[in-house]
Amino acid sequence: MEGLLSVLLALLSLWFTVAFLMIVLPSVFGLSLGISELYIKILVKTLEWATRRIQKGIQKRQTEAQKTPSSNVIIQRDHTTMEEAIAGLRRGDFELSDAFYYCKKGVEAIVEDEVTQRFTSEELVSWNLLTRTNVNFQYISLRLTVVWGIGVFVRYCLLLPLRVTLATIGIVSMIVTTTLVGKLPNSETKNWLSDLAHLTCSRILVRALSGTIYYHNKENKPQKGGICVANHTSPIDVVILTNDGCYAMVGQAHGGLMGVIQRATVKACPHVWFERSEMKDRHLVTKRLREHVTDKNKLPILIFPEGTCINNTSVMMFKKGSFEIGGTIYPVAIKYDPQFGDAFWNSSKYGIVSYLLRIMTSWAIVCHVWYLPPMTREEGEDAVHFANRVKSAIARQGGLTELSWDGGLKRAKVKESYKEEEQKNYSKMIIGNGSSTRGSTAVD
Repeated sequence: MEGLLSVLLALLSLWFTVAFLMIVLPSVFGLSLGISELYIKILVKTLEWATRRIQKGIQKRQTEAQKTPSSNVIIQRDHTTMEEAIAGLRRGDFELSDAFYYCKKGVEAIVEDEVTQRFTSEELVSWNLLTRTNVNFQYISLRLTVVWGIGVFVRYCLLLPLRVTLATIGIVSMIVTTTLVGKLPNSETKNWLSDLAHLTCSRILVRALSGTIYYHNKENKPQKGGICVANHTSPIDVVILTNDGCYAMVGQAHGGLMGVIQRATVKACPHVWFERSEMKDRHLVTKRLREHVTDKNKLPILIFPEGTCINNTSVMMFKKGSFEIGGTIYPVAIKYDPQFGDAFWNSSKYGIVSYLLRIMTSWAIVCHVWYLPPMTREEGEDAVHFANRVKSAIARQGGLTELSWDGGLKRAKVKESYKEEEQKNYSKMIIGNGSSTRGSTAVD
């Protein structure tokens, strides 16, 4: 028994030694041995082969359908304005048939609205050999089944233990180092050690995700005293960005493992975590942001103005608070490649630990990050228009759909103001005092 225990301890020691020397140590110095790049190349070739096998194993009609990029769209919407649509139904000032327009829009919203589908996983063009992305998987060929079985073994028996080991090292190191650094008096040394701790631990965590990240236009990286805003898909957005630079973060306070990390990191770096339900915390955030932009020696603040995670297909409404305080805004577009793994966090369905396990049993995390040119508020421009201008720039660069809806609809009911606006638009059309100010979209 003692011999078996000594063998297990020796294997465990060897495991941690190899992980430290091959992965952790290079990440401390920001080096890469090229293992991730080689792994991604092999993975791409494998998925391309699997796609060809699937196309050969199904009927011609299904094959042609797979060649066309798939979409979640169920119905074809008519994007005409309210006046144009109702004009074909009415002759006088008011007709009961006017209700047909709202009935049509209401049915469209029930069948498929533009909001709730942004909070489900993105649909793939072709299967990526993950069972979770093809619930209706059917037998195609023996070769494909064998490759799928090998993939399950590699992901769960080889990659998962390694990734859990690296994630444990990264998270524990983050908590311990930031706690120790937080006990030091405020000084340049403390700031330098804090930056080093955040960068090193983030690099370890990226390796724990088998992350391959491509940073574009680094000359536009956020500078000290500025505000960095980005679209939001997942909690790992923070790790992706911190892997290339340090930020002071502003966001919602969480419980569980995420809360432990937040409470530890705030001791070493002036992050701001707040509760959405407490108005005094919002005032504190605004005050902290105003103080921050006036000090050009402080780290750039990282904010996700959507306020919630979106499934990496769209950019939803940016909250105007981040754009009211002035200063320089540094937009950043983040786009994940869903072929290798779904980075979207559906927080209403998965806890943070369950989500991380799903990420760690995926093939990899491949991501593109674009640093956009800095933007400032123009003369006479209000915060809402400024936020929309920044959002449009991020959506264009990331190839994302731009939506005007509030991401808060993920958990809250539609505001009465939206309904009242539709009523006002219809009233204006009837009495002839103007036209609708925006395309009408019925809300059920």
